[in-house]
Amino acid sequence: MPHFASFPVGRVVVRNLMSSDVFGWSATLAFVVMPDHLHWLFQLGTRSSLSGVVGNLKKHTSRKINIITGSVGRAVWQRGFHDHALRDEASVVDAARYIVANPLRAGLVRRVGDYPLWDAMWLNEAYRGR
Repeated sequence: MPHFASFPVGRVVVRNLMSSDVFGWSATLAFVVMPDHLHWLFQLGTRSSLSGVVGNLKKHTSRKINIITGSVGRAVWQRGFHDHALRDEASVVDAARYIVANPLRAGLVRRVGDYPLWDAMWLNEAYRGR
């Protein structure tokens, strides 16, 4: 289901990704919130588990999305998740490029920059002057 096609609903997911970072559960490297799924590249916090981070994201976003949409108990996320461990810097950068190009491959936009629900840490570093 395209639960995240609405910009305000997609922003709920983005805010929760950032909250996960603030609490130290994750360190987001790149993400894109597609209309019907999320790609999220992150490093686990030192005291976090993969299932715990994903579970918290699903729980908190589901509650807020159901409030915004006026739904009660509607399933927002599929059960489980798909993960892939990356071991070296080159594969991390390749994965980030793949993630942020998803809207292009899906035909949602002509340029990555035209899609509103994505970010990558490398872009942020450029803006901070590093």
